[in-house]
Amino acid sequence: MKRSYYIMKSGRIRRKDNTVFFESDGDKKVIPINDIDDMYIMGEVDFNSKALNFLGKNKVMIHIFDYYGNYSGSFYPKEYLLSGFTIVKQVEKYLNPEPRLQIAKEFIRGASFNILKNLKYYQNRKGNLEQIIEFIEIERERIGQARDIQHLMSIEGRIREIYYRAFDIITDNKFPFVQRIKHPPDNAMNAMISFGNHLMYTAILREIYQTQLNPTVSYLHEPGARRFSLALDISEIFKPIIVDRVIFSLINQNIITEEDFAEELNYCYLNETGRKKFIKAFDEKMTSTIQHRKLNKTMSYKTLIQIECYKLIKHLTDIEEYEAFQAWW
Repeated sequence: MKRSYYIMKSGRIRRKDNTVFFESDGDKKVIPINDIDDMYIMGEVDFNSKALNFLGKNKVMIHIFDYYGNYSGSFYPKEYLLSGFTIVKQVEKYLNPEPRLQIAKEFIRGASFNILKNLKYYQNRKGNLEQIIEFIEIERERIGQARDIQHLMSIEGRIREIYYRAFDIITDNKFPFVQRIKHPPDNAMNAMISFGNHLMYTAILREIYQTQLNPTVSYLHEPGARRFSLALDISEIFKPIIVDRVIFSLINQNIITEEDFAEELNYCYLNETGRKKFIKAFDEKMTSTIQHRKLNKTMSYKTLIQIECYKLIKHLTDIEEYEAFQAWW
């Protein structure tokens, strides 16, 4: 079964027959190309054009992160599932304000539902979250009243701001969290959220690549240069039930502690050990399975994201109205 490979060390990557050959300080690793879903480069790694061509032809996406764990960009292989019909439909829905707003609202409905799912889970275990849940439910009722994308984004921003107030309660204040700060993170909690969101964005980008969707045409986030904004849209739905749950679990089980952050950088970045722990938990979450309520099949979180992409295609091509994923467990 294909999986993601994470390269944490400095070294070089070359093609060797039908394998990817990684060498680092005398250590050698041979990875069969058919085993690779995508690659995450988190060390200083050299590629040659032969290796990149080989990876590209085998539809292997490569995600590049800098020394601090910040996402830099992706090597996006040539698209192989192109559909002019789907792209035209995708752009039509973007250009028409009402259909665009309808899709964007559904992304926020799904995201806010999954946020509430987290909060209600921890309300049953820790308490003191009643008011936060109530405030988010009030904001959620306003989604349908949003007049335009800007208005909708302001509702989404308030939901997130209220939600983040719960993090200290959920994690017993082990990593005090005042507000969301991204560029750069200003504390350990923001560091984990940013790193997790980068992983989520790239995981969703990979699933979009496996469909006829164009990753640059989006509905909630404004399409722009140098980013795959549709991955940002779909990420909103899955961040609460994947990234946030990973963070809560790592903290509450004392898997990640202060020692997993760069002390010399005021704990604003995960160190290599911390990143390895986070990646392990993220990967385990992505490959863990649940019983799908409607399809009556066991499937992974990764497959849930694939299904979400295909649901969106059905909506764009006027086959079936889109309803964003809402966790039922």
